[in-house]
Amino acid sequence: MSSRILKPISLFSALTLCATLLFALGAAAAELAPQNSQANGVGISVKPADVSAAATTWLFQVTLTTHNGDLGDDLVRTATIVDAAGKQYPALAWDGDPAGGHHRKGVVKFKALSPRPDALELRILRQGETTPRTFRWK
Repeated sequence: MSSRILKPISLFSALTLCATLLFALGAAAAELAPQNSQANGVGISVKPADVSAAATTWLFQVTLTTHNGDLGDDLVRTATIVDAAGKQYPALAWDGDPAGGHHRKGVVKFKALSPRPDALELRILRQGETTPRTFRWK
């Protein structure tokens, strides 16, 4: 049986490795941070849950809040991903609270774009609003 002697790494090397990993994780977390939009008495918060290059379906966590009526949004019809060329891709499904009420939470699903673009844009066009709410990540 052979024995191997493992050389300890220097403290500097260990700290450098940790700093590099933390920077990389921080950069990834920053680009996927939640974004919020507040207009016409309705707040929308969106956070990419899985938009990795390996995913076949992209997932976005969406929260809608209001105190001025019911949230009847059909996010499968009104949410789109937009690529760099401006082409829009419709949502595939909504997995969450049903339409109505003052608070809704769920996940809107899209077919993943391939290749994965450098920037992501999600748009939600609410009934009665002339311009879509736009959420962008780089």
